[in-house]
Amino acid sequence: MKKHLARPIAAATVTATLFFATAAFAALEPGAAAPDFTTQASLAGKAFTFSLKDALKKGPVVVYFYPSAYTGGCDIEAHTFANEKAKFDAAGATIIGVSADSIQRLNDFSSDPKYCAGKFPVASDATGSIAASYNLKTEAGQAGLKDVRGVEIGHGFIERTTFVIGRDGKIMATLSSEADHLHPEDHVKKSLAIVQQLQTGKTP
Repeated sequence: MKKHLARPIAAATVTATLFFATAAFAALEPGAAAPDFTTQASLAGKAFTFSLKDALKKGPVVVYFYPSAYTGGCDIEAHTFANEKAKFDAAGATIIGVSADSIQRLNDFSSDPKYCAGKFPVASDATGSIAASYNLKTEAGQAGLKDVRGVEIGHGFIERTTFVIGRDGKIMATLSSEADHLHPEDHVKKSLAIVQQLQTGKTP
């Protein structure tokens, strides 16, 4: 089976470059039941327990997996989600970012005005078990790799993939940077369009 080498996920300001060497895309597809999860998350610098099951009671949920806080593409993605948060709210949708970052790193990231800006939560999947339940690969981190702040990252990197989950718990759309060649901003634009369609009763 052909293997793909992803483009770097971090900006030039990151001390080292991260690469994914992933097998063919195998993320859960639309129509599959979204695995439930409960984990620590951070909103505006404060940790809390996030439950996908509870969030779905309010409406669709956009679960976006990303490699690491404070790296180029992930910073762009978080900033774009923050800028568009009001539109997701208007569509009745919840946003939750998921990475292998520790909750301590996420407390900083979630409150940083340049990125999440306190507008939506980001959750910690330190063991990679949530990513694995969605059939996503986690690459081991590189020793000594630092983020844009010069702080050592020290964790693995989940492939950038976004799932739009309907209130019934079924995956409505799967967006992959690997398989679909999407830039970080595309995950935001496409997931927003989907939840807006769901609000009007249309099927994505």
